[in-house]
Amino acid sequence: MLLDSEFQMPSFRLDGRVALVTGGGRGLGVGMAQALAHAGADIALAARTESELENAAELVRAIGSRALVLPTDIANVEAVRAMVNRTAEHFGQLDILVNCAAINMRQPASQFTVEDWDKIMNINLRGSFFAAQEAVRVMRQQRSAHKGKIINVSSIAAEIVVPNVTPYATSKGGIRQMTRGLSVELAKENICVNAIAPGRFWTQMTDSVFSNPDLYDSAVSVIPMGRPGIPSELAGVTVLLASDASDYITGQTITVDGGWTVGVAVKA
Repeated sequence: MLLDSEFQMPSFRLDGRVALVTGGGRGLGVGMAQALAHAGADIALAARTESELENAAELVRAIGSRALVLPTDIANVEAVRAMVNRTAEHFGQLDILVNCAAINMRQPASQFTVEDWDKIMNINLRGSFFAAQEAVRVMRQQRSAHKGKIINVSSIAAEIVVPNVTPYATSKGGIRQMTRGLSVELAKENICVNAIAPGRFWTQMTDSVFSNPDLYDSAVSVIPMGRPGIPSELAGVTVLLASDASDYITGQTITVDGGWTVGVAVKA
């Protein structure tokens, strides 16, 4: 056992490491990519829209990190595997995977079609699982001195009931349980698996809500801080979970929601 006098502060720096961020073209994904770049990592960015990826890559390069653009259909398992391997081939390694790619549809459960359900599950859950599976295969081969890090993006919709997003919430509940299962399986292999559960954040996906004054007031009424989050407010937890400072954290979901879930519990 280490004595107090032998304490060493672990580093939050990511210099010399490579992160692959799915959903990295906009919103929370590009914000998380920028956070990792500021900490020193080089970044591979994957999403469907190449123009958005190119814009995100310029933001990463402006920070001083290398960036690789990987147009990818996350619903296509073979494309996901190719995405992971292309990252490792280009940079010579893969240390961090951020599974952020996701879609949402808002309507009553009775109106969802089989095609709607499959699209949400294939992108949000299936794509994340097979990206993690392939990333683990690469991480095992590297035998890096650093722990491999997988960061999944869940949602507080997996914890509390939000009307009209049942398939999305189901997929994010699956992300949480996938995180827990993988963490146990990989704990002895120097690979940590954790998740972040954002609350209401103002991104392109939610702009139609937060840019409407009437909808804005309703949306933030459940948040004790009285406002939505912005992507940069995931930076701290993202860098923590990617760095050596989280080497004894695995299987956890960290909520970042401005107090929403606590406020729900207090009101109840």
